[in-house]
Amino acid sequence: MYACGDTKSLVGNYSIKTSSTKNAVTNGEDISFSLTAKETYAIDSIIYVVDGKKLPKTTAVTNYTTNIKTATLGRKTVAATIYTSEGTANATTQISVLHTKAPKIYGYKIINRFPHKTDAYTQGLEFVGDTLYESAGKYAESKLRKVDYKTGDILQEVKLDNAYFAEGLTIYNDKIYQLTWRENTGFIYNLSDFKKTGTFTYNRSKEGWGLCNDGTTVYKSDGSSKIWKLDPTTLAEQSYIEPTNHKSVSKAFNELEYIDGKIYANTYQVASIAIIDPTTGAIEGLIDLTSLPKEVQSGLDPQNEVLNGIAYKVNEGRLFVTGKHWNTLFEIEIFEK
Repeated sequence: MYACGDTKSLVGNYSIKTSSTKNAVTNGEDISFSLTAKETYAIDSIIYVVDGKKLPKTTAVTNYTTNIKTATLGRKTVAATIYTSEGTANATTQISVLHTKAPKIYGYKIINRFPHKTDAYTQGLEFVGDTLYESAGKYAESKLRKVDYKTGDILQEVKLDNAYFAEGLTIYNDKIYQLTWRENTGFIYNLSDFKKTGTFTYNRSKEGWGLCNDGTTVYKSDGSSKIWKLDPTTLAEQSYIEPTNHKSVSKAFNELEYIDGKIYANTYQVASIAIIDPTTGAIEGLIDLTSLPKEVQSGLDPQNEVLNGIAYKVNEGRLFVTGKHWNTLFEIEIFEK
């Protein structure tokens, strides 16, 4: 018996379990939720919210089944509000919403080889017309370059302060946007003369890794599972996608390139490129480049001097890749295996 004014704390009393292995469910399939309790109280009703969508009220403590259909893939929060005889309690868990299909696997063939400066720890690569722009990293070695891709000659260069580790770049409205790694700062330059005209900061994203744009939205990777969508004017993070295949949510995407409506992204320390739907986050394809590092100079650190650099020559429909300190810029053609 409890006298008036006596209260019980329900914090942490309830937890949510799901019917799915590793809390993963394919988009469009059913999943069941059940509550477990440290102490049992009479429950009047339960309301679940999945990815911000409120589900119909229930009294079922176990096996509450619902169909999962989300606009984007990846990790989603499941929240339960539990109305009991002793008050209201809350519980949350996380599920992974997976793509319905396995990604297509692509091979490649080398079309051309061009010289690439080996002092460039390549972080970002992008064409404007026939000219290649490159962001190279490492502390005390970071730089922004304009390059003749056919010869590898440097046409223009800006060196960053030693305190900055340069990362990805993209070019939008005659401005170059360049990330730094852990310094929470991006730089803005005139495309015409490399004059620095401004900076921007990261707010919701973790670090600076890769950049690309589709003409209206800038996309940014930060080393996590997220690829952020940025306002092209303020560079503020507006939302994100989580690249996801039919088995799991992926992470550590580094260099990004926007090609024909898809984001091409390489995973740090993995010799492959994912082809990602920028609307849903679905990984629709994987380009297997496992053998490509064998085509560059020997003696590179296989854990550090890895594939990183994707550039698409839009005016000619040509795809180029390189890596950190690699001596070659490769033009490749991909084909479905």
